[in-house]
Amino acid sequence: MLKKGFIQIYTGNGKGKTTAAIGQAVRAAGYGLKTYFVMFMKDYHYSELKALARFNDLITINQFGNDSFVFKKEEPSEEIKKEMKLGIEKAYNAMQSNNFDLIILDESLVSIYFGLITKEDLIPFFTYKPDNVELILTGRYCPQELIDMADLVTEMKEIKHYYQKGILSRKGIES
Repeated sequence: MLKKGFIQIYTGNGKGKTTAAIGQAVRAAGYGLKTYFVMFMKDYHYSELKALARFNDLITINQFGNDSFVFKKEEPSEEIKKEMKLGIEKAYNAMQSNNFDLIILDESLVSIYFGLITKEDLIPFFTYKPDNVELILTGRYCPQELIDMADLVTEMKEIKHYYQKGILSRKGIES
């Protein structure tokens, strides 16, 4: 159990935000800490899910919502918004349960940008986080108010990306 937990944000347009959060979950597992990892806007069976399943006694993963509306250039459905709110509620309850040392809200920040949740949905995580719980939020477009409330903020900045040369997501590297 942690004596003191902090609030970390991984944001920016560069690659590596989720990867950093996964690395932190694995590091925590190596120390025997338990993680509740929520993937928002990701309903695909990503490679990291297989890898993290090896730590299923220490890392619990749930997925809520998807990003299909982004590619279709549509507004998100009310069903997706409802699912996202359920994910927020479950993550908050997990944080308050005293069963987890680390809570990860992956893509929670970009979920605000797309109108799936609001920053007000996340503020209780900051305000009522137990002292012994570490909290990590990831995603692009982090509101300044949340940055101001966090203890550690890392901005992933894209300098160069092979996506611009037409290279799509590769299994085991990006998905």
